[in-house]
Amino acid sequence: MTTEVRTFLSPQPLGQTLSVEPSPFANTPRTFADETLNPEDLRKDNNTPPSDSERRPSVYTKFPMSSETGKGGVTFASQDKLPKLPIPELASTCRRYIEALKPLQNAREHSDTQQAVDEFLRRDGPELQEKLKSYAQGKTSYIEQFCKSGDGLGFSDQIANQPGYDSYLNFDNPVVLNLNPFFLLEDDPTPARNNQVTRAASLVVSALEFIRAVRKEELPPDMVKGTPLCMYQFSRLFGTARVPTEAGCQIEQDPNSKHMVVMCHGQVYWFDVLDDNSDAIMTERDIAVNLQTIIDDAVKTPIQEAAKGAVGVLSTENRKVWSGLRDVLTREPESNNADCLNIVDSALFALCLDYSEPTSVADLCQNMLCGTSEVKNGIQIGTCTNRWYDKLQIIVCKNGSAGINFEHTGVDGHTVLRFASDVYTDTILRFARSINGQAPSLWTSTSPDPSKRDPESFGDVNTTPRKLSWDMKPELSIAVRFAETRLADLIEQNEFQCLDFGTYGKNFITSMGFSPDAYVQMAFQAAYYGLYGRVECTYEPAMTKVYLHGRTEAVRSVTDESVNFVQTFWGDNPVEKKLEALKAACQKHVSNTRTCAKAEGCDRHLYALFCVWQKYVDGFYSDMSSGESCGPSSPREALSDGEGPASPISDAAVEVARPTRSRGDSTGSRSRGSANQELPLLFADGGWDKLNTTVLSTSNCGNPALRHFGFGPTSGDGFGIGYIIKDESISICVSSKHRQTKRFVDALESYLLEIRRVLRLSNRKSSTAKVSRAREAESSRPHQSSTSSRVKNRGRPLTGTEPVKSAAASSEAQSQSAVVDDSMPASDDDELGGCKSQPPPPYEELPPVPVSPPAIPFRKSLLFLSPVNILPQLSQSTSPPTKAAAVITMKTCKPVLSPSSSLSQPSLSRSSSVSVSSSTRIVPFPKWLLFLLNRKRIKAIMQLLTRLRRLTDGFFDAGMLLQALKAREATETRQAEAAAAENIEQTKPSERAAVQARRRGDVGKKLRLAE
Repeated sequence: MTTEVRTFLSPQPLGQTLSVEPSPFANTPRTFADETLNPEDLRKDNNTPPSDSERRPSVYTKFPMSSETGKGGVTFASQDKLPKLPIPELASTCRRYIEALKPLQNAREHSDTQQAVDEFLRRDGPELQEKLKSYAQGKTSYIEQFCKSGDGLGFSDQIANQPGYDSYLNFDNPVVLNLNPFFLLEDDPTPARNNQVTRAASLVVSALEFIRAVRKEELPPDMVKGTPLCMYQFSRLFGTARVPTEAGCQIEQDPNSKHMVVMCHGQVYWFDVLDDNSDAIMTERDIAVNLQTIIDDAVKTPIQEAAKGAVGVLSTENRKVWSGLRDVLTREPESNNADCLNIVDSALFALCLDYSEPTSVADLCQNMLCGTSEVKNGIQIGTCTNRWYDKLQIIVCKNGSAGINFEHTGVDGHTVLRFASDVYTDTILRFARSINGQAPSLWTSTSPDPSKRDPESFGDVNTTPRKLSWDMKPELSIAVRFAETRLADLIEQNEFQCLDFGTYGKNFITSMGFSPDAYVQMAFQAAYYGLYGRVECTYEPAMTKVYLHGRTEAVRSVTDESVNFVQTFWGDNPVEKKLEALKAACQKHVSNTRTCAKAEGCDRHLYALFCVWQKYVDGFYSDMSSGESCGPSSPREALSDGEGPASPISDAAVEVARPTRSRGDSTGSRSRGSANQELPLLFADGGWDKLNTTVLSTSNCGNPALRHFGFGPTSGDGFGIGYIIKDESISICVSSKHRQTKRFVDALESYLLEIRRVLRLSNRKSSTAKVSRAREAESSRPHQSSTSSRVKNRGRPLTGTEPVKSAAASSEAQSQSAVVDDSMPASDDDELGGCKSQPPPPYEELPPVPVSPPAIPFRKSLLFLSPVNILPQLSQSTSPPTKAAAVITMKTCKPVLSPSSSLSQPSLSRSSSVSVSSSTRIVPFPKWLLFLLNRKRIKAIMQLLTRLRRLTDGFFDAGMLLQALKAREATETRQAEAAAAENIEQTKPSERAAVQARRRGDVGKKLRLAE
């Protein structure tokens, strides 16, 4: 049965859309299958064209601001003021290229690369640089034609450093797990909203307000330290789709889109949510009713049966295969499939309602990135079939957990992050306004309340959800089956692990004087080196949106300084040397990041030169240098003063011919182009392949609105690492193709804890209690005399650093002055390897044997006992150590060392004579400790423990004690043997012979006795 569907204009390539002057009040034609419309009618615009003052050409239809404001739009106001992306000097680019490769190569490889660079500077480089400068004249960006779709996060090995139409739109592999990243949103702070329908409706309403703000140019521009960033990508975020063709993919967009699609159990539904003026036409309750209706309808079809017609899984296929399947879907004129495809492609976004409830964070991240794979009776019923990966997707699980998966060919992660954070913020503010109508709003203006509007003002809209019915021909059914099995293979080949590191975050890192991002980057280097004993090529994107149409530049985290740090850290070096190496590595990373943020890195520039050479040898350089523009510099730039619309080149012309070899593939020889031009030696050198084979692909993208974010691994033997540095925590999501991901995450966590221990040992001030700004101001004020104070005694101030004293067991013990152990850390887990007041190991109860006073200090745990205090008393006892016990007073104290005391002669703090009374508790020592305390070892143990206490500031555990004792005993044994050997050498030969004969006699006697 054919379902009624709405007929849309077929989405056009973005370049073609840019070349057409938009009409601010143009209606997207609405019709049904049973109505007959001529193609000419679909292109008619019966609205009165706007005045020149109202016309704002853009990839989006623009609407004038509300009459109350009387102001122009602010979203794209700074576009014309942004500087163009600069072309770096060739010599500086080559120098940075050599510097980036040096720590990754051995001496011979580096020498070959240096030779290739020198030849490039002498021969091909200057000519290609001049051609690139000539081409860039009149363009919004010199890299945009080659990298127009910039790499926001650095996702695929083939495209990690060449983000654009050439690298993305000609990328044939599936986009899932290779290109599309994900954001995992924090749960809604209001528990009542954390169910699927309510959470989804809330997110949709906020997303529609965001779309309205973009279209009306009311969205404030992104700023960095007062500098506006390029907002061009926001015009391509909604109503777009990545459509595959035989010549490569292209980005298509419906600028008048006002409907959304909903996917549930692999079935596709749609309904209108905006009117012609981009105002919402449905309340949150109306949307929730529609979503519940869709869920109720979807469950009527058995999930095994629905999976057989899950056409969305075809978007996970190889791009050329998907292109051929789209031809199959649209070649039958009487088929409904072409209209269904148009509805999906032109939708504002896709909302995916999953039936699953992932329990762990890793499972949640996997579900947001690629869905789950679950086969039942040979049929795939996982959530991986409930996706359309060519579009922006909002995913909501059954338990209300939500995330975003986006096709980022045309947008960076930074752009989608702004969308995600604003949507999350608006959901909270709307709830606040439901409590207090005076609560603030995130938007300059909002849509009129749909419940109070005249239904006639909505125009031609369809708010009733409708289900798309695909004509599943046999070849399509088989294609869906094969696409699902390939996707299941792809999912099973990858694994995901998450680390919610809550011990510390940005605040602690900055208090130690480090850049948070550089600090975490060095953590990745140290963890990897600790596992594998080597460093690998690491990638991190730096944003260049301070320039017009800027995207990213590649930051190379592996430097000489970082290599020195990881080797120093894992070596037997003092703490000070480790910290000096860490500071140098972090400072170098910060310097490189700042350089790349200025668009002065080496990756983008060299790739543009490579593309220029490729076009030149293929005979297309004459077309490329014609001076055509890649498109408007901003959504405002489409008309010239008094002239017709500009004629930007279409996407087909934008796309660059693919390189003769894939990135990361070694050539083995210098290939030649059609013009018999040798490939420049720089691009044929092994260093070019090494720098573009990313093993650690990392990206720092997020804010408190996100719980996690991540992407798939960028190479078969690499890791994909997405991380978010929050004030008091660090969230890390790691993916790999089963390369000990859990072990890498564990190593990373261990390093973060260990480096904090090192930092705290070097700077004990950081372990004090947190102090507010107000308390700092109070302490900085001059001390007032008690006479001028309002109250003579305001009470003892609580600084948060006071130790907790144990209750005294008797009034006599309470009268004694307790010695405070201020050397202990402020938190229980302050040091690695330390005891967290755990109970002592089990021991056999022994009968109490009173010991002469003075009393021995007592702690909550026997592992914290100070043997320095008890050893002299035990040395005076005549009882065997294994039968001894001690009288322990119930109070917390420590040995006090006088300033003049040395390591070998500690001055012991002794209380006045204390008699044993009924209020004194008798606590026996464990056997393992008493065994060590014989009189022969007392003096050595006293000296050793004193050194340990000073080195560790009073903190050690049983393991450290036993290891130290074993090492000391082994040293003494070696010294004794050496001394005995020396004495034997000095003994006279006759005496030596007598000793040997006496020994032989003893042996003989023993043998005879044995007989």
